[in-house]
Amino acid sequence: MTLGACSALPDKPLRAVQYDFGPGTTTALATASLPPLALADVEAPGLSDGGTAVVYRLGYADAQQLRPYTQARWSVPPAQLVGQRLRDVLGQRRAVLGAGDSAALARTSGPAPRLVRLELQEFTQVFQSPTASTGLVRLRATLLENTPLGDSLLAQRSFSVQRPAPSADAPGGVRALAAATDALAQELDAWLETAGR
Repeated sequence: MTLGACSALPDKPLRAVQYDFGPGTTTALATASLPPLALADVEAPGLSDGGTAVVYRLGYADAQQLRPYTQARWSVPPAQLVGQRLRDVLGQRRAVLGAGDSAALARTSGPAPRLVRLELQEFTQVFQSPTASTGLVRLRATLLENTPLGDSLLAQRSFSVQRPAPSADAPGGVRALAAATDALAQELDAWLETAGR
């Protein structure tokens, strides 16, 4: 009788699964060969107020509507995830400082490193059909130089990268967004090497 009563109790609510981009590079980093950069925190003014929901769009039905997966969350807001991955990739060939660190360095050792400001404009899984989707990451990068009169614009570029999702669900979208972010980081790294010359 007691066992029968226990089975009538409601199940514990399911907790949302948390995702990140994985461990990143696990190999030793090469010696910095390029001038240092200061990387400001990634801004994401239009992305769901810093929320952690994994979101998608139905490109074949209503592409303007962002929809959250109910049981999938990022471990931190996407802007932080993207910023950390960009730091990891850019830091493989140069020292990467925070925006505040670069100002302190300039006071003690000469000119400040160039500053990169980043705005994350899109970070979603986009379904082209009920069974096919891609991870889409769009980002605008602005390269600035610190001068006695303030920051001077050297270059600006928008990046847009898509990678196919291996499955039409949240885990597939997460993998696609991680792959798209990695590809974008490589493009940004190559652009920064030549921008502002």
